[in-house]
Amino acid sequence: MGVSERLQFFAKLFKVDENPEAGMWLLYVTILLLAIVVYNLGFARKLPIIKNVIIYALLAFGCTILTFFGAFLPVAEGLLIAALVLGAYKVRLHQAKKNEQM
Repeated sequence: MGVSERLQFFAKLFKVDENPEAGMWLLYVTILLLAIVVYNLGFARKLPIIKNVIIYALLAFGCTILTFFGAFLPVAEGLLIAALVLGAYKVRLHQAKKNEQM
């Protein structure tokens, strides 16, 4: 079994095996964006700006580490599923609150 056969969907999509530098950067950006979406949908609260800067800096650092795992483990795919589930939850919550007000 070769390296290209063990890559996950996003790693294959970004051709990490053919162009590792550009592919890993694209994978990093994808994981970072999905992590930001998941954080905002599931955990974000109104915080002062300095605390937000710290949180996003730590999130970016953590995504750096996750990117190395993301080539062979379904990190980005899991974040995508989490974003979809949390997005559906937020939509249903908004609809329920809207129906309560009527």
